[in-house]
Amino acid sequence: MKKIAIIGCGFLGNIIADAMKKGLLTDYTLAGAMSHQKASAEKLCEGLGGEAVESLDELLALKPDMVIETASVAMVREACIPTLEHGADFIPLSIGAFADAAFYQKAQEAARAHGVHIYIPHGAVGGFDVLQTIALMAEAGDMEIKAGIETRKGPKSLQNTPVYKEEMAGTEEVEAFYGTCQDAIALLPTKVNVAVAQSLATIGPEKATARITSVPEFIGDDHKITVETEGLKAIVDIYSSTSAIAGWSIVALLRNLSSPVSFF
Repeated sequence: MKKIAIIGCGFLGNIIADAMKKGLLTDYTLAGAMSHQKASAEKLCEGLGGEAVESLDELLALKPDMVIETASVAMVREACIPTLEHGADFIPLSIGAFADAAFYQKAQEAARAHGVHIYIPHGAVGGFDVLQTIALMAEAGDMEIKAGIETRKGPKSLQNTPVYKEEMAGTEEVEAFYGTCQDAIALLPTKVNVAVAQSLATIGPEKATARITSVPEFIGDDHKITVETEGLKAIVDIYSSTSAIAGWSIVALLRNLSSPVSFF
């Protein structure tokens, strides 16, 4: 039985806890949960035996085998390398932190030095296996490759962000952003983690493109990833009305890691 710890005790963190309570993660136990609001961590741990804590040091003192982040890009930057240095695997949902190439490199070096892994879940998208395969084939064949993501959102989800425009309140679709995934996460640290994730699987955040379109009365998110090289093209298009799929992607990853049969 491997011990997991969860950072972030909101909607997504509780999906993992609920999956454990429903018997869907029988190869794991909960070591603990961390939240700056201890009551939230205590609620998540109810019925699972984990310890509720308020700091990363307290969480790592529980000696988990894996630490799962469901909180924020800032928390990935705070927790990733210390977790790896404590000999635990790290599973982040806020992949946008890795748009910083220097930080991403340091995280990889720490994982290698301590014999552990960073597991990147598919979150609200998917198809990383085929995206990575096509990128590898293009690299091996010295072929040109293009990769990017197009995201459609309702205007309400873009309010109070740097890309919001008054015309989004109208009846027409409005392009909110177009540029690199690296630029996208800098502007929208909580909105485009999936863009950075797909770029890491293909050509990198500084090269892969992101386009965000505001669609009147649209509910949820529609993410269409395209990667194309000579003789090959893949399109992965996933719509979700809520962010629940991101939490369930962690559950699927944990099951994959502990199963005698793994899907890649």
